[in-house]
Amino acid sequence: MSNHTKLNLLELEDSVAGRAPGLEGRFGRTKLGTRDVGVSHWRYEPGFRAEGGHKHREQEEVYVVVSGSGELLLDDEVIALAPWDAVRVAPEVVRAFAAGPDGLEIIAVGGPKPEGGDGEQAPVEWPA
Repeated sequence: MSNHTKLNLLELEDSVAGRAPGLEGRFGRTKLGTRDVGVSHWRYEPGFRAEGGHKHREQEEVYVVVSGSGELLLDDEVIALAPWDAVRVAPEVVRAFAAGPDGLEIIAVGGPKPEGGDGEQAPVEWPA
């Protein structure tokens, strides 16, 4: 096996296609052959607001805004997002994204993935 892997995230299959209108998600962990880090690309259409969120049992994540703007709901706190903001989120925090008028594009980076994964869907309630 080579000591490096190059991959264009936009050339990966949209793993979310058809399941969540207004959302695209591409996962690079498997194609990159990584052991300790995962990277994914997410694109939210303008005005998209997640109706549900997720959390993890073990994985810490960092989200980097590539373009657009929006909001990130972290448990019951909402923070604004702008290009090149990076946000670290502890595993147990429920998170959900909302896109601004220009949409939102992010790169998500996660730590080692436990056998079978550790992501859990979670309900969210956006403040009025």
